[in-house]
Amino acid sequence: MELKITCIPGDGIGPEIVAEAKKVLDKAGEVYGFTPVYTDILMGGTSIDACGVPLTDEAIETARSAQAVLMGSIGGDTTKSPWYKLPPNLRPEAGLLKIRKALNLFANLRPAYLYKELADACPLRKEISDKGFDIMIMRELTGGLYFGERKTVEENGVRKAIDTLVYNENEIRRIAIKGFEIARKRKKKVTSVDKANVLDSSRLWRAVVEEVAKDYPDVTLEHMLVDNCAMQLVKDPAQFDVILTENMFGDILSDEASMVTGSIGMLSSASLNDTKFGLYEPSHGSAPDIAGLGIANPIATILSAAMMLRYSFDLDQAAGAIEAAVQQVLKDGYRTVDIYSEGCQKVGCVQMGDLIAERIQ
Repeated sequence: MELKITCIPGDGIGPEIVAEAKKVLDKAGEVYGFTPVYTDILMGGTSIDACGVPLTDEAIETARSAQAVLMGSIGGDTTKSPWYKLPPNLRPEAGLLKIRKALNLFANLRPAYLYKELADACPLRKEISDKGFDIMIMRELTGGLYFGERKTVEENGVRKAIDTLVYNENEIRRIAIKGFEIARKRKKKVTSVDKANVLDSSRLWRAVVEEVAKDYPDVTLEHMLVDNCAMQLVKDPAQFDVILTENMFGDILSDEASMVTGSIGMLSSASLNDTKFGLYEPSHGSAPDIAGLGIANPIATILSAAMMLRYSFDLDQAAGAIEAAVQQVLKDGYRTVDIYSEGCQKVGCVQMGDLIAERIQ
């Protein structure tokens, strides 16, 4: 079976970490009977340099013709790079916004998983971190406050800014369906997060989520106000499985959850549309200061590739094998510089990819 994958190596450490993710995917394919077929496209700074824009229409069509997209990272040093002297619509990150819109990637998945081997890096108290946690934050990505009408006006000599928060029931229903479907692949619990005690948009959110829940009797649904959820993430993160929420709440909560894991260099992510198609990328940036030094941590990109196998191709067993290989490498004491601690063996980007690939079985 061939898997048709478009790759975006991108900028900074992107080409290095994507190369290791490909290596691991190829090994998983050998073991589990599939063949990844890769087509690379330019996006971000590399596309600006070659084509004058952060993402061409031709590149979008190449991505659209694939079954999934695997991305490294885009962007550069915002204080030094000439890319950031360009208008905002021509800067590297504009390419990411363009591809999300063009491919209708409305569902953002941000896992937050605490590896026992990295528990010392967790900022929470030991009695909390010892319980571990494995959370999937489902963030609606193309609606809400960030995409509503906005304006700044002056009234009677006083400046006033207006941002509009809008959701319709169809936007809520499609992200809720994704949330419940993913919960079925996990521990079968959805925590829907809103501010229904104040906001009409949240009251509609809650009502639609409850309607969707009726189609998933095997999944437990609970509601939680966003302020309480922010507190519970640091008080008892082990209680969560899938957190389902709107755009701005998800933006804030996913960053909070990522920091309690202790290392953003370990965190994968995915953005899905209403089919099996998705764009998979690490949560970290392009780290231009270490690009080319061979010390980047490829694990977040490798775990993003595992998410791709699970959610775009339904290859759960192969995805689990990659995740288990990552855990085994950490258990064996190997670390890249960003997660290194005394007594471990420090390795570079390529060696980390080799070690993970060797342990896939």
